[in-house]
Amino acid sequence: MGEAHVRTLDDPSAAPTAAGEPADRPDGPGRLARLRTPRAPRLWFEVLLIAVSYWTYSMIRNAVPEQKAQALRNADWIWRAEHALGIAVEHTVNHAVNSVTWLIVSMNYYYATLHFIVTIGVLVWLYHWHPGRYAAARLALFATTGVALVGYYFFPLAPPRLMPDGGFVDTVVVHGTWGSMASGNLASMSNQYAAMPSMHIGWSLWCGITIVLLARAAWARVLGVLYPATTLTVIVSTANHFWLDALGGVLCLAFGYALACAWYGRLPHRLARYAVAAGPAPLGV
Repeated sequence: MGEAHVRTLDDPSAAPTAAGEPADRPDGPGRLARLRTPRAPRLWFEVLLIAVSYWTYSMIRNAVPEQKAQALRNADWIWRAEHALGIAVEHTVNHAVNSVTWLIVSMNYYYATLHFIVTIGVLVWLYHWHPGRYAAARLALFATTGVALVGYYFFPLAPPRLMPDGGFVDTVVVHGTWGSMASGNLASMSNQYAAMPSMHIGWSLWCGITIVLLARAAWARVLGVLYPATTLTVIVSTANHFWLDALGGVLCLAFGYALACAWYGRLPHRLARYAVAAGPAPLGV
């Protein structure tokens, strides 16, 4: 996109490319290596990329056939599997938290808002304070989100609150809060049977890992630990996900990090913090 190629500042012993090849090689492998070298992010490009990517993700996710009957059968299967594993406590948690009105209402709004606000906030923080690591971390997040679409297509899953005989409380409907794009008046705008994997967990865990590994302040690292843990509590309390949906989100994130590591040669937090322009890219690259 016309971006300047970069060389890391705080790792002078490292090779100038992720593949360990000279940056000025004119042949194919050298060009590939330059593509795999972290670049200084451009604000206009990042804003456009995130907007287009989220629009595409939402369009594809909501275009996946809802397959209600199959989604409900899969929910029954997940519920039976959790009983067999001894972890089927979602019903108990849902009813217990729902009895505390102020708490469940807060969770409804948490579910609807922080998923986006915190993720965007961490991206902005990375862009400003860790530009050399930004592209790799963003790739991990995007790959996590992309592979989730495969789960939505091949494994439609009804959330617990939509199981007709599950006895779960749809906390958004009961308390009349705007807490889920898949409940109440907003249900028609979102695929209600795309619960596996949970991107609330995938995204929040990405945020938490990023903060814990890169933040210097102890209080920030504590928040990095608490955020995905709180999100897990919220998605179960509001009956939007099963425990196993959360596990699906973790597996998607593992794929995202594996892809980022394979492309850049190391995990995002192990890349240099800063990057500087090393001159314009050669023509044809």
